[in-house]
Amino acid sequence: MKEKFADYIEKLAYKSLVYEVSASPKPGLVDQLDNGAHQDMDFKMFLKSADAIKKTFYDCAIAGANFDSNDYPVLLSQLRVIGIHGEKEMFTATKGVNTHKGLIFSLGIISAAAGTLYKAGEMKISSKEISNRVKEISSKLIRDDFKDIHSKSHLTYGERLYKEYGIKGIRGEVESGFKSVIDNSLPYFEERMGKNDSTNDALVNCLLKLMTDTQDGNIMGRHNDAVLEFVKIQAQKAMHYNGISTDVGRRFVTEMNQDFINKRISPGGSADLLAITVMMYMLENGEI
Repeated sequence: MKEKFADYIEKLAYKSLVYEVSASPKPGLVDQLDNGAHQDMDFKMFLKSADAIKKTFYDCAIAGANFDSNDYPVLLSQLRVIGIHGEKEMFTATKGVNTHKGLIFSLGIISAAAGTLYKAGEMKISSKEISNRVKEISSKLIRDDFKDIHSKSHLTYGERLYKEYGIKGIRGEVESGFKSVIDNSLPYFEERMGKNDSTNDALVNCLLKLMTDTQDGNIMGRHNDAVLEFVKIQAQKAMHYNGISTDVGRRFVTEMNQDFINKRISPGGSADLLAITVMMYMLENGEI
């Protein structure tokens, strides 16, 4: 039954959100140890938000399973309506704080893609299949979302980054079928999970890997390209110490976290990609 499959997708998406926020220590980000560079959100708020939006992913999976056309960009318009409702549920739970807006979008499209690939009795779906279907669903995303960007007097956060820096942000990730995840972070996470890392350490190390090369829109929006380069260099240094899998690496990441807090640096774009990596991993390998 597709409802049972949608339940499963909702569960994976919810667990992806919880795994991301629970991984500790994360430089500049909310985790179980501190609030990172954020003063308006904490660990409990993220858990409330994840619980409030989890049905969004069920609804997206059902929308995908019920979609009976090959014109997949049409499905995207349906998902936007579901996503807007999910955002309202998030803002109600967090009293107006944006905890998961980007992931409602990203995990919602992944959930819908999984729904379109659903076959009775089969729960596992390859990440490559998901990636290719996401590309089909979002093939007109950037063209449609940014078509009037040069005539607008008031730009959204994402529009401004695209206009000023050419950064496509999460839209670019989606339209590429999450290429950075499929090519880089997912294989790395699979490798770390196959070693002696705990799940927590594999998550944090994967975040550091993402930070080394992600064009993090959250950092660019709050700071500039010099700060983004600084973050990449610090993450590369942490990776040189094998992340938090060594004592010296863990100390470095702890110091890195305090430095990011002092400088108000939050690599939220990388954090979102970590949650997406976990979702892709579980779709292919089952729950963790």
